[in-house]
Amino acid sequence: MTARRDTPRGGHGSGLRSLAGQVFALEALVALLVIVAAVLVTFQQARRDVLRDAEVRSLAVAEAFAKAPGVDAALTSPDPTAALQKRAEQTRVATGVDFVAVLGTDGVRYTDAESGLIGKKATGDLSRAVVDGESYTETFRGAPNDAVRAVVPVVDDDGRIVGMVTSGIEVQSLSDAVQGRLAVLLAAGGGALLLAVGGAALVARRLRRQTHGLGPTEMTRMKEHHEAVLHAVREGVLIIGADKRLLLANDEARRLLGLPADAERRPVSGLGLDPRTVELLESGRTATDEVHRAGDRLLAVSVRPTTPDGSGTGSVMTMRDTTELAALSGRAAVARGRLQLLYEAGVRIGTTLEVVRTAEELAEVAVPGFADFATVELLEPVLRGEEPPQDATLSEMLRTALSGVRADQPLQPVGEVIRFHVPSTPMAKALAEGHAVVQAELAAADGWRAQDPEGAAGALAYGMHSLVTVPLLARDVVLGMANFWRSDTAEPFGEEDREFAEELAARAAVAIDNARRFTREHAMAVTLQRSLLPRVLPEQNAVEVSYRYLPAKAGVGGDWFDVIPLPGARVALVVGDVVGHGLHAAATMGRLRTAVHNFSTLDVPPDEILGHLDELTGRIDEEGEPAAGGEGGRGRREETITGATCLYAIYDPASGVCTVASAGHPGPAVVDAEGRVEFPPLAPGLPLGLGLGDVPFESTELRLAEGSKLVLFTDGLLEDHGRDLGTGLRLLRGALERPDRSPEQICADVLASLLSPAPRDDIALLVARTRRLPADRIAEWEVARDPAAVSPVRNAAAAKLTEWGLEEAAFAVELILSELVTNAVRYGADPVRVRLLHDRTLVCEVSDGSSTSPHLRHAAETDEGGRGLYLVARFAERWGTRYGRRGKTIWAELRVGPNGGDGGPGVAGPGPAPTAALDLDALEKLAW
Repeated sequence: MTARRDTPRGGHGSGLRSLAGQVFALEALVALLVIVAAVLVTFQQARRDVLRDAEVRSLAVAEAFAKAPGVDAALTSPDPTAALQKRAEQTRVATGVDFVAVLGTDGVRYTDAESGLIGKKATGDLSRAVVDGESYTETFRGAPNDAVRAVVPVVDDDGRIVGMVTSGIEVQSLSDAVQGRLAVLLAAGGGALLLAVGGAALVARRLRRQTHGLGPTEMTRMKEHHEAVLHAVREGVLIIGADKRLLLANDEARRLLGLPADAERRPVSGLGLDPRTVELLESGRTATDEVHRAGDRLLAVSVRPTTPDGSGTGSVMTMRDTTELAALSGRAAVARGRLQLLYEAGVRIGTTLEVVRTAEELAEVAVPGFADFATVELLEPVLRGEEPPQDATLSEMLRTALSGVRADQPLQPVGEVIRFHVPSTPMAKALAEGHAVVQAELAAADGWRAQDPEGAAGALAYGMHSLVTVPLLARDVVLGMANFWRSDTAEPFGEEDREFAEELAARAAVAIDNARRFTREHAMAVTLQRSLLPRVLPEQNAVEVSYRYLPAKAGVGGDWFDVIPLPGARVALVVGDVVGHGLHAAATMGRLRTAVHNFSTLDVPPDEILGHLDELTGRIDEEGEPAAGGEGGRGRREETITGATCLYAIYDPASGVCTVASAGHPGPAVVDAEGRVEFPPLAPGLPLGLGLGDVPFESTELRLAEGSKLVLFTDGLLEDHGRDLGTGLRLLRGALERPDRSPEQICADVLASLLSPAPRDDIALLVARTRRLPADRIAEWEVARDPAAVSPVRNAAAAKLTEWGLEEAAFAVELILSELVTNAVRYGADPVRVRLLHDRTLVCEVSDGSSTSPHLRHAAETDEGGRGLYLVARFAERWGTRYGRRGKTIWAELRVGPNGGDGGPGVAGPGPAPTAALDLDALEKLAW
């Protein structure tokens, strides 16, 4: 292969990415490291040489001076300084050391280069010279300067040490000497580095010309491509040089052309090729898919020059064997059509989870690409979503789908029962054998003709001549069968058609079985969901309620709603949504709805209700997880619920206050009497069951005027196909803005505006129009913490009951108030209040600032107290305790008579009325 000498296109120039650039960088780096290491080693050696020279010089000077004549005598003279100072300075100057000092045995200087140090004691340990008589050198650190010094003792003629001589060179002087050498070393190292870099540049330049600026990755890829051309590709490749000689031939080219092993470097005319091929290669012209002969083969040949301009270069010839293409083209077209049809089947069959529609899709896909007519028959249990029979007779099926190239057809229509009583019919054989059966000539199918002679005669007269029948099998269970007929197509079905029909039927059977199972689960879930939702709303006067619940087409979810009467004429409105779909979601919804009812009996604020639900939802999720090593670990893991949302609202008709708390649920819409719509902001709570119980829920109080509509809903109402939450809120606002409508009309209008034909999620809608308890039906008193205040309150309550026409209830109310107020006065805390509410029931409420809760107990005959709460429970229909932010309220309800809901007289208590008048003042002494 001839390559261009200039820089290749694509950015492979000089640069460190090329192989030449990397070699240059490596050589320069190695040279730099070697030179730096040499400079450092030389510098260190110089420092050691300078230090050693300083030690030798210092020791030599000190020894020479110490042994000089007259030094020992001068040390014992009265004034050693006068005798030795001049000699010491002369010696220092002559020898080139920085100092020569003569010391006494006590270390006091007699001479020194600095006169200010004479008479001062030298620092450092001199005992080696004074005591041991040893001459030594050392690197001294201290005053007056750091230095390399030698210490030599002075010995008199009697061998006594009479003093010491020190001489040395300061460290600073040594550093100056070393730095002088360093400059020379750096200059030499820089010159060596320049020489090394220049040599590396010359090598890199030569290498760049040889590698064309390619990097290691490109060269490796080029090698891989070269190997692929030679051995891997299934096209023959010849590379011809400018001199018309063969430069390279890959394995496929050698096989197709029969080239010898030593064909390289031969002229193309000596390779034994077809003359037309030789002429093409020698001419240098380009060619595309020209057909040339090579022995008994036909080759499609293409020729291109090795360079774009084609000047003075060789050429590349590629070739491929086309001998068998003509024979395969017909079969390839058929196979391509069948593959396309199977692809369409995968896309078009099973678009819905409806059994009938899936069967229709199978019939529509098969016509006209595979058959002229197609019919699908299914077992009746499959159509109902039930499990298909495994051992029952399969001789009767219901025709579910029919498709054909023409509207008129002789086959039985959809909806009729198809029977296969004759065992020799193709349909009965296919069911018995469990695979497709091809009947190439229908006229020869005696069993088929005997099954229905009249229908068979009509089909043959119409032109039906060939049939493929295949059972629809899923999990080795028969769901039905598909029949493919040909009438207008002259070619009959063959064995290759049987395989295709089985593949098509297998795909359709899976989709039909999925639709059947979904139909069954959907029906069960809908049934369970509706059985768990409230069938009849409870009677209450606080709100007028209407509701709607619609399950999703794709699968029942866990949406629910509820209306729960609460003590004190209040009502709780609840809407929730469990994450997920199917039976598990519906069952979990039922558990949560039951839990809401149970938690509501605690009579706590909405935020506390949601806190209890959050804890319960977490436990439900934990129960859904299989234990380690249990059956859940071996089989399919049971579906678990990952959370739920809930909106809980409590409306008090006495005050008009609605307290709302949300756990990840959309807030309510409030519509006033004029039709103005508001979406009040709520504290955003987290969904239930996320394990974030440390984050408390918060309640929001809304003050609603009488006649306001409170609209609660799930997100399935707002969000749907192609519609986000914001768009849904705008549509909902538009549907709610019209005034003067009942809750029932509002429900209908909202669904008409927002409901899609096939909602993807459940929808729960609850509309409540608020009512207010008339002021003349409410009586309140504040009671002083004095036992004497009980009787006036009791009398005032009796008077109010007379005003309401409830004289028959006076005794029970007075008895209950006596016990409740007496207990609050004795054991409670300020403020103490009494309230009577005349609604569907008569409610007596006593509030105080204490949080102590009373307990019902049975007093013994000898006990003086303990019977008060028992009497309250005896005469009230029900009673309980409600805690507020401060204190508690004990309430008791008495059932009003037959017309009690309208304020009629009479109270029906659970126990009989007393036969004799009781002393209520005496009963006040009873306590619990």
